[in-house]
Amino acid sequence: MRRLFPLCLFAFLFACQPQEEPAQRPEAKAEAVISEALRAHGSHLVDSSSLEFSFRQYNYQVFRQGGKFLYVRSFIDSSGALIRDQLTNDSLQRTVNGEPLDLTPKDSAGYAGSVNSVVYFALLPYFLQDEAVNAVYLGETTIKESPYHKIGVTFRQEGGGTDYEDEYVYWVHQEQHTVDYLAYNYQVNGGGARFREAFNVRSVEGLRIADYRNYKPKTDTRAVATFDSLFQAGELEQVSLIETENVRLSR
Repeated sequence: MRRLFPLCLFAFLFACQPQEEPAQRPEAKAEAVISEALRAHGSHLVDSSSLEFSFRQYNYQVFRQGGKFLYVRSFIDSSGALIRDQLTNDSLQRTVNGEPLDLTPKDSAGYAGSVNSVVYFALLPYFLQDEAVNAVYLGETTIKESPYHKIGVTFRQEGGGTDYEDEYVYWVHQEQHTVDYLAYNYQVNGGGARFREAFNVRSVEGLRIADYRNYKPKTDTRAVATFDSLFQAGELEQVSLIETENVRLSR
């Protein structure tokens, strides 16, 4: 019996050691932070409402329900014709003054990508709950004397869309649970990286809407997880404003 005692003691001591809780894993921590952000932004309203807004010269309508979506972008071109792009889960269709237009696969993919991109950023962080999202907790940081969680996001190829290779980082306020900054490394059109700072934040029928100051690094770097440090060091330069106007949410 005495020979068994050390083994029993070891088992007892091991059982008494604090075990890592699931919520402490980087993936689980990221999921918890994203869940708080979804609630803070009112993202649950997206699937039970229709959203309309203007971005630059385009008008958008967004309808989502049960995984199905319909995005409509309309505008008047330089000839005075009414152009309407209708994007669904299955296809994109463009009409000119109500008449369907035959598109090449390249043009169809390009129009679909531009429509989807605008909707993606307008509804953030809504799409961070997609099954194709791989989120990991990157730690804590401080921006402009406010505390933030840093969340890294990549995408699975299956269900991740044509831009599944893009890499994102989101900075979520630790107390308000809002996405106030984001950065992304994109591959299309030669690739590049951007950092966005939210401003003109407002609530539209409970849905948080923000405009963004859009920055790029002064040096050629795509290490987006470091962009908060570059931002505070003045190593980013503003290239544009992302302003969403005339926002209406109908339930």
